[in-house]
Amino acid sequence: MAGKLAQFRPLSPLCFLLILALLTLIAFNYTSFSSLHSPIKHVSDLSLTPLRKMKVDAGGDIEELSDIYHSPEAFHLNYAEMEKKFKVFVYPDGDPNTYYQTPRKLTGKYASEGYFFQNIRESQFRTDDPDQAHLFFIPISCHKMRGKGTSYENMTVIVQNYVHKLMSKYPYWNRTLGADHFFVTCHDVGVRATEGVPLLVKNSIRVVCSPSYDVGFIPHKDVALPQILQPFALPAGGNDMENRTELGFWAGHRNSRIRVILARVWENDIELDIKNNRINRATGHLLYQKKFYRNKFCICPGGSQVNSARITDSIHYGCVPVILSNYYDLPFNDILDWQKFSVILNEIDVYQLKHILKNISDAEFAVLHNNLIKVQKHFQWNTPPIRYDAFYMVMYELWLRHHVIKY
Repeated sequence: MAGKLAQFRPLSPLCFLLILALLTLIAFNYTSFSSLHSPIKHVSDLSLTPLRKMKVDAGGDIEELSDIYHSPEAFHLNYAEMEKKFKVFVYPDGDPNTYYQTPRKLTGKYASEGYFFQNIRESQFRTDDPDQAHLFFIPISCHKMRGKGTSYENMTVIVQNYVHKLMSKYPYWNRTLGADHFFVTCHDVGVRATEGVPLLVKNSIRVVCSPSYDVGFIPHKDVALPQILQPFALPAGGNDMENRTELGFWAGHRNSRIRVILARVWENDIELDIKNNRINRATGHLLYQKKFYRNKFCICPGGSQVNSARITDSIHYGCVPVILSNYYDLPFNDILDWQKFSVILNEIDVYQLKHILKNISDAEFAVLHNNLIKVQKHFQWNTPPIRYDAFYMVMYELWLRHHVIKY
């Protein structure tokens, strides 16, 4: 009828899903980029009397909605949904003597890779039905290849041949050009070994221990894998502030520019304990680890790569990490508010290091230390995995990324 107002037409399910995916992507990118590390903000901005908000999780356990998370309520809701729904298909193909199966050991600098390989196989998230899978795991262990003495050139060929085999044998890669696929590597050579497959670098989710913005890491696509040296030599620290009588500590090799500057400027200081080399074991049993218990702040400069296992050591021992590494996308950076439990500096701030740390009051340090204890569970590998541990946090990062993949 002429003049009759057009009736409202409801959105189709497809349109609704596209709008929801777009909003999720916008929110995810905003959180990720707004939380990129920057020069330290005024520590006085930390709330000295945080509100305690509680919730009951799906299992009936009472949990505190801590402000160590960017969005506590959203994290717990999405996490619960992940536990109920998330499924990953692990490709079964490959030579078990070369790169398939769990890496050769679960210790050392690259243990995180081995733990993830083992955890994914024993977890609730694995499915044998690829049609149920949200993501597909490419089980390439460059760490295991490295342990067998495989050259970088041969690693590249092995990875290239394996991925091309997946492309031709299965339909799943071709649906998205690998966008719903991921691989895990904690060795920087593992990242290099994938460069022979451009789509693996460009499209797939890279879960890596060396997530540097200046070498192709893409925050909204890739995932920072925490480098954790396990087993820890000593128990976790915490609620021990009265024992932390020393200001700050670092000891290590000068294998990066920032470490050279740190040692040159501060190694003779009487308040900062800066040692231009690893502590000799002959000087005392576990002396290096025990220093984490006595210091308020533990300095964590980047080494040959932006990452450092010293960060997770500091978290475990209850020593507030001071991160001196440019271009580093910190693990779980879009979930955890690192400003609440660490001190994040640009490398140029190394010259004012002592002044910055001494300006942090006892009350402000107490907040940082107490928050640090809350995040310890997120930086611990277990076998089998335990809710909220490092494995579950990596899975949650992958769960967030699967939302923006449509095919």
